[in-house]
Order: sequence, then C-alpha cells, then structure tokens
Amino acid sequence: MSQWLWWGLLPAGLALLLHRFHRRLRVSLAAPRVPVQRRLDEHGVMGETVTIPTQRGRRLVGWWLPGEGRGTVVITHGWGANRELMLPLATPLQAAGWNVLLFDARNHGESDADSFSSMPRFAEDTEAALAWLQGRPGMAQAPVALLGHSVGAAAVLLAASRRDDIAAVVSLSAFAHPDGMMRRWLAEKGLPFFPVGWYVLRYVERVIGHRFDAIAPVHTLPRVHCPVLLVHGRDDQVIPPSDAERLHASRGDTPAELRLLPGDHDLSQHIDAELPELLAFLEAVLAEAAPHASRT
Repeated sequence: MSQWLWWGLLPAGLALLLHRFHRRLRVSLAAPRVPVQRRLDEHGVMGETVTIPTQRGRRLVGWWLPGEGRGTVVITHGWGANRELMLPLATPLQAAGWNVLLFDARNHGESDADSFSSMPRFAEDTEAALAWLQGRPGMAQAPVALLGHSVGAAAVLLAASRRDDIAAVVSLSAFAHPDGMMRRWLAEKGLPFFPVGWYVLRYVERVIGHRFDAIAPVHTLPRVHCPVLLVHGRDDQVIPPSDAERLHASRGDTPAELRLLPGDHDLSQHIDAELPELLAFLEAVLAEAAPHASRT
C-alpha cells in the first residue's frame, strides 16, 4: 500500500475511533432508569398521578400530594433515582400541611426518554414542574420551595438562580462544581486528566450546551435571592463534605445555612432526625412570605 493511501486512510480511521470513544463515553455517563415500584395508594399516601409537559416535546410523570394549602414544595430527585425514592421526604412535608409535587426527570422513572440527561436538563424539568404548578387553580400566589438531592440539588439551585418567585431552596448533597464531579469519575475509571480527561470535560460541555463554570452551584448559589438550606452527610463518599463547605463559602449575599449531618450521600438513615429543623426552616419562610402575600 502506498504512503499516500496510508495518509488518506488515517483521518478516516481516527474519526471512526473518536466516534466509538464518544459513543462509549455517552453510554458510560448515561443515567440508569430505576422503575417506580408501587402506586401512591400502595404506599398509603393521598395524592394523584399527573403529567407535566417539558422541553423538546417530552412528558414528565409526577405525583401531586395535596396538603393544607400552606405552600408547595417541588422535589427533584438525583441521578438514576425517581420520584418514589423521595417519598420519605415528601410524606412528612405533606403531613405538616405542605402540598408536594414530585416528578421523574427525563430518562428516569416513568417519564419520557430523551437524547441525554444532564444537570441543566434536570433544571429545565424543575422549571416545567413550576410552570405546571402555576397553572393549577389557586397556586399562582402561594409560596413555593424547591428541594433537590445530589444532581437534583444542583439543578434546583440553577433553576432558583434564574427566578425571583421561589421562597426557599433546600439542597441535599449538592456538588460544588461539575468539574470536580467529573474529575472524581475519571479517577475512578483510571483515566489520566491530560489529555483524556481534559478532552472528556470539553466534550461533555459541548454535548450539554453549557460551560461548567456557568452552571456550577458555587456560581449559581450567589445569584439565588431566597433563603437556602444546604444539607450534607459527613460520611458522603460520592460528594465529599468539603464540597458543601466550599459551596457555603461561595454564598455571597444569599442567606444560606449549612448543616453537616451524620450519614452518607443519600442521607436516608439520618434525615429523620433533621426533619424538625427542615420544617422549621420552611415555616420561617412561610411566615416571611405571608406579609408579602397579604399586600398583593
């Protein structure tokens, strides 16, 4: 084979290798779809199943849990989770009088599939849930709080940073910056940062359509106008507690509190002990919102 032919085939071969690398990368980063196992009535919870239109013509499936009209908490689950896994948080909120809206993000639970999942798409789905809520009779003027876990926590901070109609945000186990998350993932895979890791980060930014710096919680939290409660497990092996401390330090003028709890990333074994404080945080927000509502 002549040298010229070799040089002609080389770009095509490299392009094929790169295409396969991109495909493998997207498969590795895709969120697993965990099915919803039981209906609300099987959980002994009062509510209804709802559908919520979101971006790109997709549909989200959610649960609406009516309370006593004190306000509404919109809950956004984490990567590879679903709305059912957030019920242990939702039911005490409902019992305390809050309406609760839980939903499955795209590619999760029972919601529609889409080309990929990302934290900004979680934020889009959160805002779709807010739009659905505002269209519900009597909900337009009621206070709304956002609660998210992990990627969902970063997403609710991003959503809140774009709005001035959110009364409070509760962030559970949020990361400080996507760059740190990706670097930890690369280290777990045994991939060197230069040149492979650097290329992976730039490729992911191109696919999701956002620079990491623009969507990082350390940069969105200071743009949130409402009170924020940051909660993180001291034994979190997925996102280290130092991320929570870094995030809290970035708060700027945002009224943000940090609570470090015993427990790991999902906080499920220890959050019950903190529910009174979480509810007190929301009660304070409700009390603050009431005078404003009376003047409208």
